[in-house]
Amino acid sequence: MRVNRILLSSSLIVVAMVVQVSVLARLHLPGAVPDLLLLVVLGLALVYGHVGGALVGFGAGLLADLVPPADHAAGRYALVLCVIGYLAGLVKPESGQVKSATGPMVVVVAAAVGSTLLYAGVGALVGDTAARHVGLSGLLFTAALYDLLLAPFVVPGVMVLARRAENDPLAETGSAGSGDISSGWLSGGTGLRIGGQRGGLKVRAARARTARAGRIKGVKRL
Repeated sequence: MRVNRILLSSSLIVVAMVVQVSVLARLHLPGAVPDLLLLVVLGLALVYGHVGGALVGFGAGLLADLVPPADHAAGRYALVLCVIGYLAGLVKPESGQVKSATGPMVVVVAAAVGSTLLYAGVGALVGDTAARHVGLSGLLFTAALYDLLLAPFVVPGVMVLARRAENDPLAETGSAGSGDISSGWLSGGTGLRIGGQRGGLKVRAARARTARAGRIKGVKRL
């Protein structure tokens, strides 16, 4: 289990870092840059819990601190993602099932805002006042917006992969019927399961046929 976690987390972090630097950072969007690395950490933390989330966040942040074109002190983003991964792991669903998109969406927005504030706060402690010049309020809004738009395409998939690597049976049900993980996002937060709807319709139809058959037999007896 631990080896699977390390291999999967390392692979996802490296891929996210490459996409972050080579694609997202070159889009030149107004305000902040979509943080794919943060979303990967959130997805893993929601499966691994607070300890695993903190470790994954620290490793991902340290990689971001060392990979060019990093222009800040090493360890700064590692601290930020370590704290965010720990806090996100605390809201891991007890049943392991995400039935609604509301919870993960709130986590994404809180993480985007919290990571930006924490990064700016740590920077202020070490003498980096860049956040004051670019406008912190604009950074907070755009960071939350970009990460929220990108999250449905990243977080559910990361959670499915993490559960498969853990040999979690929930991963099979979630991927086979577009169940608890992906349906909670794609159904707009309704928490309705497509498979459950079909099964419910079949059961109701069978009960209706049985009831009709019972009424016909009763008439025949009369």
